[in-house]
Amino acid sequence: MTDDPGPPRDVPESVRRKRPAQVISAPPPGVVTGPLPAPRPQGGRPAFRVPQPRRRVPAPPAIRGRRRLPIGWIALLLFFAGLFAVSMGLGVSTGFDLDPFGEPGQPPPRAFPVLEPSRPERLTIPDLEVDAPVLPVGQARDGSVDVPPLRRHNEVGWFDGGPTPGQFGPALIVGHADTRTGPSVFHDLGRLKPKQRVEVGRSDGTVAVFEVNTVERYDKDRLPVQRVYGDYSRPSLRLMTCGGKWLGGDQGYSDNVVVYASLIEARK
Repeated sequence: MTDDPGPPRDVPESVRRKRPAQVISAPPPGVVTGPLPAPRPQGGRPAFRVPQPRRRVPAPPAIRGRRRLPIGWIALLLFFAGLFAVSMGLGVSTGFDLDPFGEPGQPPPRAFPVLEPSRPERLTIPDLEVDAPVLPVGQARDGSVDVPPLRRHNEVGWFDGGPTPGQFGPALIVGHADTRTGPSVFHDLGRLKPKQRVEVGRSDGTVAVFEVNTVERYDKDRLPVQRVYGDYSRPSLRLMTCGGKWLGGDQGYSDNVVVYASLIEARK
């Protein structure tokens, strides 16, 4: 990996082909995120790719006129309405609380914590003896995710165009595997195993504790963008570095190593 991926192209591919603009699907409310424009083609293999914008499929045109609701559906709706009314009456008369979610008006409980936005400051991986400062990184000029400068290769970079660790969605932290002088912060990342822990200290004083789900390797040209960046079902973490065969020159390493982890707890 190098600090300078090379000069950008003057005109984006979408403009030269005269394609309409594309919009990335918005993440859930409250997620701190930034725009992720499509990478511009350039020589070499970028260290970490960012998601490509996806085309929105237009909704089918509405059909004019009214459609009759089937009698079976009407009967089913009436049945459940009557069942609900009876259960509410039983609850009032017997004193039982029939609300499965606790206090009225409160959201249902989650099986996992969700944290407010807060910038990460330190990454700890006890099983790899990693304890590294975190600095924010953005996008390189070729559209890929940037990495910390080589003079700070023992630090990791949090992609500030995505969620902070603990929010809904995949927070991305990247790091160097090695340098010309020896191993770097994520040299042994591929040795992580499921159920092992990754901890992220945040600026609000909380520590987000993640559990490793899986460790996977991909050819850099076949990184599954939706799997890596697109899961907003819960708070999660992605750790990425280079791996595989050294190709030399501007190509760098052939693969990306990706650790998938899920938030399981938070502590002060």
